[in-house]
Amino acid sequence: MDGAELGFPLAVRLAHAFNILFLSLLIRSGIEILGAHPMLYWHDDCRPGSEWVRFTRKRMPSGELWTAEDEKQPYSPLLALPGRDNLGIGRYWHFAALAGWILTGVAYLLVLLLTPQWQRLVPTSLDIFPRAVADAITYLQLELPAEGNPYNALQQLAYFAVVFILAPLQILTGVAMSPAIGGRFAWYPRLFGGRQSARSLHFIGLFVFIAFIVHHTALVIAHGLPESLAMIVLGITRQPTAAEAATAAGIAVLALGLIAALHVWATHRSLTEPRRMQNLLQRVVDPWQRATLQRLVSRQSYAPGAITEVPRPNGRAPRDAEWQRLAAGGFEGFRFEIGGLVERPQGLDLDELRSMSPVTQTTRHVCIQGWNQVATWTGVPLAALLERAGPLPEARFMLFHTFDDKWEEPGDHGYFYETVDLDLARHPQSILAYAMNGQPLPIPFGAPLRVRLESQLGYKMAKWVRSVELVADYRDIGAGKGGWRADVLHYSPIAPI
Repeated sequence: MDGAELGFPLAVRLAHAFNILFLSLLIRSGIEILGAHPMLYWHDDCRPGSEWVRFTRKRMPSGELWTAEDEKQPYSPLLALPGRDNLGIGRYWHFAALAGWILTGVAYLLVLLLTPQWQRLVPTSLDIFPRAVADAITYLQLELPAEGNPYNALQQLAYFAVVFILAPLQILTGVAMSPAIGGRFAWYPRLFGGRQSARSLHFIGLFVFIAFIVHHTALVIAHGLPESLAMIVLGITRQPTAAEAATAAGIAVLALGLIAALHVWATHRSLTEPRRMQNLLQRVVDPWQRATLQRLVSRQSYAPGAITEVPRPNGRAPRDAEWQRLAAGGFEGFRFEIGGLVERPQGLDLDELRSMSPVTQTTRHVCIQGWNQVATWTGVPLAALLERAGPLPEARFMLFHTFDDKWEEPGDHGYFYETVDLDLARHPQSILAYAMNGQPLPIPFGAPLRVRLESQLGYKMAKWVRSVELVADYRDIGAGKGGWRADVLHYSPIAPI
């Protein structure tokens, strides 16, 4: 069957158009995500200075306290989606575009498998490799090789690699960065050399896609833009007439214009009306995350040798007057209050918490910005606290109040809070920690108490905890999004990836 007989059916042409849309959204939102921690590593300790590449000129001062927040590199909205240090909305765009890209890819693969279209991409003979080398030499001589059936050998191998190797690798390495996946299946990130290696491979893949798009576009032009547009827009495999070529060019310009307009709209609305954009994208992204990743239960157990030697603190200690007084006295007199929708309200000091059948776990902390580290945590299972207090039937969430007055943030954003649904709270590695690496919890890491939810990103694990309240709903708390970062920075109320 030759190229003319294969043709370019409508499904293939539509898949090509939607692939341009979703891939461009993925690339721009991926750049936004990269700006949250613009360094890449091959080792999971993320030691400052050990990165193999950095995309920022910032250098953290030696001998001074700095946090991961200081390392962020805002990128221009001309490059990133939406740009200007908007990680929460950038992640929502990334995962929404991912859903569209995967659906487009599945539809395209079904067309390939159920029709003769697979012959476009899948090599059927080993002689394709020497022919591809010959084609490459011809291109390097700034000449065009003979037309293939329907592609020349080098084009066929390149498209095969993009569809069947690069695209799946991007999905697999993206999944490897999920704390829910890594917590439940610790072996999976190791397939890529660890979480940071997977992150590096993922971003290398992003730049490979960019290089492929530039190169692919150049070859389309070099092989004859009118003929190429007629094939991919109208499905014409013969020499197009002048009218057909003009029609194809017009449709292509219109389609690319619509995609560009969508990018402009998405960027502008995300920057000017982030809450409305959060609400829109949340309805697309959160349901499938809840149905898949959020249900996974962490089973981590790292060896002592895996503990990060110099862990990163992320955030500066509260300036709250009560916390300052308690900290100055070694938290003598501190009482952790459990209230709200419970049968038996509790007030427990640190000694009483330490006596409640402590658990110790060595787990990986995964920050939403991209870095990670391993530490040993000791504390009380949240399930034990729930059993002691007795949730009322209408209780659905644990609402953790903290001493963290967010003094570093411009404006008045109130105190940090976080909600945890009761199903997640009852996971065996969901604990209220009072010790880290065998020592009382250090102040930079949340003393006197911090939440540990080992299947979630770090922003769900509230530090400097003062009390917990059981509630039926969080929509009337703060901005109604289930946590301080979800309220102020437009993060998701769940964080399994």
